[in-house]
Amino acid sequence: MPQRYIAHFDLDSFFVSVEVLQNPALKDKPVIVGGSRERGVVAAASYAVRKFGVHSAMPMAKALQLCPNAIVVKGTRGAYSHYSRLVTDIIAAKAPLFQKASIDEFYIDLTGMDKFFDVYQWTIALRQEIIDTTKLPISFGLASNKLVAKIATDEAKPNGYLFIQPGMEKVFLGQLAVNKIPGVGKQTFAALKALNIHYIKDILNYSPEALEEQLGKWGAELWQKANGQHDGEVINEHEAKSISTENTFHEFSADINFLLSELVRMTEKVAHELRQDEKLAGCIAVKIRYPDFETTSRQASIDYTFKDDEFIEAARQLFHQLYRRGQPVRLLGVRLSDLTSHAMQGSLFEDFDKKANLYKAIDAVKNKYGNPALQKGRAIRKGK
Repeated sequence: MPQRYIAHFDLDSFFVSVEVLQNPALKDKPVIVGGSRERGVVAAASYAVRKFGVHSAMPMAKALQLCPNAIVVKGTRGAYSHYSRLVTDIIAAKAPLFQKASIDEFYIDLTGMDKFFDVYQWTIALRQEIIDTTKLPISFGLASNKLVAKIATDEAKPNGYLFIQPGMEKVFLGQLAVNKIPGVGKQTFAALKALNIHYIKDILNYSPEALEEQLGKWGAELWQKANGQHDGEVINEHEAKSISTENTFHEFSADINFLLSELVRMTEKVAHELRQDEKLAGCIAVKIRYPDFETTSRQASIDYTFKDDEFIEAARQLFHQLYRRGQPVRLLGVRLSDLTSHAMQGSLFEDFDKKANLYKAIDAVKNKYGNPALQKGRAIRKGK
């Protein structure tokens, strides 16, 4: 089998970096993105403010207690999606296979490419092209698998890069604190310290069976990771995967109110599925088919989101652009694409935490009682 080479790219403090592009006076300042000083949560924190212990998902009140002089910015709506797509386009034009893991994070599979070029130099050149084009700082790790590449990226930050040569995985990992392994949270970290495991190399003092006895199935997986073993594949879900729904009407309809109510209902349905997959979508499409089977569709790029109301507004605009008024409709469809992993930072609005909790509550009801249990009033047809 050919030697695997996986690169992991991560835009450094992406949302803060974008804000600095918008306002250079913020450079090197203690900046918090998300909400206002009075309410909300931290969506992103600059390196200057992280020194005080501020981190994403922290309540804003606590963050400002730790760093009273922090500069809080609400967030430039639309700019994050723009720069994320710009970086995606650069990578897509050069990489043989890539995965957009989140709005600011990418994996590239370069396995087999070492026959044609130096994969390390190629990755350095790609990073430089991204920096030259976007003016954003970006770090990468290059290794034999996704896990080691991601950890290498974290060690290379800020704005650096690191190549872990094949065969050196255990040496590289061994010196690091055990909570550098993705998935080792506070509880697991405490349990490992109780076992006198402080560094990744300490895990190897135990057998997989002993760790499994102490930590359950996670113990054996942890042992594999400590050995630098990981078989996760780079999957280009960004372009290939989408979530869609269609409805073929038994009785063709030209009733605009009925058609719009159906559009809202279907948009809510795909948005719910999106959230269950913990994804954000950056593109929405609407399809209309008439009785003679003529089919038209149109799509639009939108800011990455998971919110019904934003999808619905975009879907309604596309419908009005497409629909030939007065013509009966045979089929109506909605599709979400350009999917990326759900991240709190994907929607940086002042009311983010409030909206996110609202959607969690709505989805909990839908999951328990079925999708139609909660619908917007405009999605409920009269007479039903």
